[in-house]
Amino acid sequence: MDKILQNAREKMELSINSLEHKFTNVRAGRANPNILNDITINYYGTDTPIKQLANISIPEARQLSIKPFDKNILKDIEKAIFEADIGLTPNNNGESIFIVIPALTEERRRELVKQVKQLAEEAKIALRNIRQEANKAIDNLDISEDEIKRANDKVQELINEFNKIVEDKLKDKEKELMTI
Repeated sequence: MDKILQNAREKMELSINSLEHKFTNVRAGRANPNILNDITINYYGTDTPIKQLANISIPEARQLSIKPFDKNILKDIEKAIFEADIGLTPNNNGESIFIVIPALTEERRRELVKQVKQLAEEAKIALRNIRQEANKAIDNLDISEDEIKRANDKVQELINEFNKIVEDKLKDKEKELMTI
């Protein structure tokens, strides 16, 4: 029974980590190198993340600078960013690429809030699925009904704890997005 609860906790923690990762990819009008995390470039036959091919820095609050280690891939990086359709336009100056992060309009901020609410709801669904798996595993154990009830209550406490974490992270992200 303890193993089932521990397994459920680990899966729930992974769901929270996944949510945090998804939240970092939702930009809030400030430059954040994480928005480039999922962009890869075909470098000598291998899809390689930009962060492994270049130094990414933030020279100003709303600007990213990408300076590749190999200047021959400058055009490839520029093309990959443009094709990633993340709403940013790369500017190539021959040495490096600059990306100016545009200020968010009120309408765009509200769209982003809807997006993070959807991500939070997906995380809660994942948590409920984990609870369901744990409860099924507990029901299959050869233990008394009282012990099954106690174990199910512990699983419920676990999901309540993790739902609260999701709600807190959602509130923080909403606040970040709506702050001008």
